[in-house]
Amino acid sequence: MNYYEDIQVGAKQSFGRYEVTREEVTDFASKYDPQPFHLDDEAAAKTHFGRLSASGWHTCAMTMAMLVENMKSQTQAGLGSPGVDQLKWLRPVYPGDTLRCETEVIEKRRSKSRRDMGLFKSRVRVFNQDDTPVLEMTSNGLISVRDPEAPIED
Repeated sequence: MNYYEDIQVGAKQSFGRYEVTREEVTDFASKYDPQPFHLDDEAAAKTHFGRLSASGWHTCAMTMAMLVENMKSQTQAGLGSPGVDQLKWLRPVYPGDTLRCETEVIEKRRSKSRRDMGLFKSRVRVFNQDDTPVLEMTSNGLISVRDPEAPIED
């Protein structure tokens, strides 16, 4: 089990494999982002996307699936997330794409109000099969501290 003390700023990981299907793109869009370029080939062809593309929110959901799958193999004393500081959709994601993730821990700090908790920030990048970046975000993770009585360093 990994705790706050085990997290190293600068640590990098590369993981995941998510195959984007047409059925999943249109199913997600019909429920959560029913814009024509996510649902209809003909409508999408008339846009700057050029063809049917996944919703950015769907790309986020696929990213989360890869992050959680990776967490299963690297157990953490995780406590959820207070959110993201930044999110950019860099390129469209299309049916037939295969996505993967890269993460880098860019910051960490102990909570001053909750001595049993720490926060770490990670830069998350998602790439397609051509190594083209399609998403970038800075995510925040909460994690248990192994020794809550240890001094908090600034």
